This record gives sequence, structure tokens and C-alpha cells, in this order.
Amino acid sequence: MSVIPRSLGGRSRLLAPLTLVLGCLLCVWLLWSGQTLGFLFAALFTMLLAGIPVAIALGGSSLLFVYITGQVPDFVVAHRMINGIDSFPLLAIPFFILAGVLMNGAGITYRLFNFANALLGWMRGGLGHVNIGASIIFSGMSGAAVADAGGLGTIEIKAMRERGYDPEFAIGITAASSTIGPIIPPSLPLVIYGVMASASIGQLFVAGLIPGLIMAATLMIMVAWIARRRGYARDTRFDLRRLWSTFTRAFLSLLTPVIIVGGILSSAFTPTEAAIAAVVYALFLGLVVYRTLPLRRLVRISMETIETTAIILLVVAAASIFSWILISNQFTSYFAAALTGYTDNPFVILLLMTVIMLIVGCFMETVAAITILVPVLLPVAIEVGVDPVHFGIIMVLNLMIGLLTPPVGMVLYVLSRVSGEPFERCMRGTAPFLIPLVVSLLLITFVPALSMWLPNLLYR
Repeated sequence: MSVIPRSLGGRSRLLAPLTLVLGCLLCVWLLWSGQTLGFLFAALFTMLLAGIPVAIALGGSSLLFVYITGQVPDFVVAHRMINGIDSFPLLAIPFFILAGVLMNGAGITYRLFNFANALLGWMRGGLGHVNIGASIIFSGMSGAAVADAGGLGTIEIKAMRERGYDPEFAIGITAASSTIGPIIPPSLPLVIYGVMASASIGQLFVAGLIPGLIMAATLMIMVAWIARRRGYARDTRFDLRRLWSTFTRAFLSLLTPVIIVGGILSSAFTPTEAAIAAVVYALFLGLVVYRTLPLRRLVRISMETIETTAIILLVVAAASIFSWILISNQFTSYFAAALTGYTDNPFVILLLMTVIMLIVGCFMETVAAITILVPVLLPVAIEVGVDPVHFGIIMVLNLMIGLLTPPVGMVLYVLSRVSGEPFERCMRGTAPFLIPLVVSLLLITFVPALSMWLPNLLYR
């Protein structure tokens, strides 16, 4: 499932030209009044609202700023773009994407779903809990919410419809549980955050384990409450023989997250090397063990991986110019001074940053948001005593909630296509599950030990 960053517009033919006109007028006024940084942000959001893709909007607004202000020669832009993606840890991105696509292509998701069904299907509202359990397992392979929604979503929504579940409930829990993927390792957003923040990716991966399980627990409580209110029955009886049978069929697949996380924790390989190990293991399962991955399908899988990787790295490269302009013009220092000047209470500052990240997550794709927000917010977080690893989990979780909210809501678009339901209905179904996710966010934000206990135990 390709991760294609969407712009904010494009849904209304009238909105794009109107936005362009108003945005251009605002940009001219800001330039005339000498507010060059204001012009940069106005140009960016004008392009986004007009329907221009995120990468082009980021790069285009930065180029306009450089050309108009003349602060640096034009060739510096290309140099900064190359430097933005010239990072060894970013090699993990194409390999984790490839591993997730290989798992989907080899039919491994069906084995995982059947095991999760045997393990959790006996509970009231069983397939809702199965949905969450399957996402926890699959998160150890894909590292992307959109991959989870697209890969498991087809199976889960179809199964829940056949058992008589309301389509909105099925879509809502599928969307909400997909956000667990980028929190539990491996995680593509955490890799990008680690590169931007110069933080240990291994520590970030470990820090996501407990928060991911907290998210799952709050979602399961919500599923149990809705199931009791709506009278959803248990989908199956608990059967040890069936559990054992599905476990043995899925056992080799279940070893994937063990290999990835275990290898990183034991220092057998780095997170980047772990991604390569995941690809090799996925190929071994698909081609040799299960023999469910025809060679001709590898071409399509490779092209999908290349497309997704190219889009993500283009966004990272374009956002690196934008971030560099903000830093070189001391915007981050001004922002930090303004925020700390408003209040010196760390909890209030953290709450304000959480609100900012939630709002940005509603309007911007995850990769672009991380590359822009890290240089702006991380210095403030460090100044008030927040560990960069802890802040990474907070930021990614905030932006994952943004995937479930319009106007970007990429997971909602994917599930709308997968389920055949209108986007608006997907939005209504997902809304109740934002409550447990926000509760998890607040717990993880204001109780640092939930994120930092494992990294402190294993690394420090």
C-alpha cells in the first residue's frame, strides 16, 4: 500500500482558484510589510490548500523565499536537498516498506489474522478485539499505519461485515488500531524523527513498546463498552486446539518482530540492518517456506516499494530546505523564546506543543510534519526537560491521530477505498475511537516513565 502524501485541497474545484487568489494577495502583503518568514508560511499553506502535492509545496515555497530574499545562492537549495537524504539510517525506510509489502504479498496477513481471531475472538465484540490484536502483531513488520490499514483492513472489514457488525464500527476500529503500527517497532516515522533529531533509533524503537500496548488496551476497553451497548456477541468459543493450530501456522511469521526487535536489543544489528534482515526473512517465508509469493509478483512489489520510497524521500528532501531556512533565520529561537516567555510551567508548554502537533497533524502528512516540527519544537522540549526520545513518541502519536482526522486523514481515504464506504461515513465511524487515543496520548505525554522505562533499563 503506497504512502502517497496528499495536499490539503483537491476536493473542490472552486476552493483551489479561490485559495490561490487569496493566498497570493496575502503573500504580496507580507512581502510588502517585510515579513519574509510570514511569506514563507503563507506560500506553503497557499500551495497546500490549492491542491499542490506536499513535496512540491515545501520545495516551491522554499525556492520562492530564497529567490525573493536573495539570502543564499540558488544552488544551495539543491545542496541542502541532497544533504537532507544523505543519511545512513534513512536506508531503513525502503527496506521496512519492502518487508511490509512482501508480507502482504505472501498472504502472511491471513495467518496473523486467523491466529489473532483464535486468541481474542471469544471476547464480547470479538472481531473488534481481533482487529486490535492483529494490528499489534502486524506492526512488528510494517511500521506504517497506511500499510496496516491497507493490508489488514481488507480482511478485517470483510470479516466483520460477514459477522453482522455495523460498517462504521468496523471501519472505525480498523482505522484506530492502524495507528499502533508506527508506535510499536519497527516504525518509519520514528526512523525519520531519529534522523532529524539526532536521537538513537534503537532507543526510540524500544520506547514505543509500552505506549503501543497502552493504546491497544484503551482501544480494547472502548470496543468492550461499545459491544456491550450494542449487544455484540462473542464470535467464537475459546478453543485450545484451534489456538494451537493457528499458532503453528503463523509461528514463523510471528518470529519477524522477534528477529527485528531482538536483533536491535542484542546489538546483533543496527535498525537499518534489521530492516534488511526483515526483507531477507520475508523473502524466505514467501518463496521457500509458504511458497505463496510467485516470482512474477516480485516485480509489482518492487515497483510499489520504489514508488513509496521515492515519495517519502522527496518529502524529506524538500522539508529539509524548509527546516534549514527556519533554523538559519532563527525562527526556532524566536518560537522557543515566545513559548517559554508565555509560561514557565513545563506541563503547560508541553500541552501547548501537543495542541500544535495535533493541529498540524490534521493538515499535513506525517513525514513532512516531522521534518518541519522537529527543529521548531524539539529545542523547546529539551529546554523544559523533556527527553528527545520521549518527545519523539509524543510527536509520532500526535501525528498518527492526525491520520484519522480530515482534511488529510490518509488512513480514512485508504479505508474508504478498501471498504467502498463514503469518506464521511468512515469519519463518523472513527470519531468515537479518537477518545481512547487521546487518553493514551495524555498518559504517554505526562507520564514519561511509560516511554522511558525500557530505554533507561536497556541503554543507560
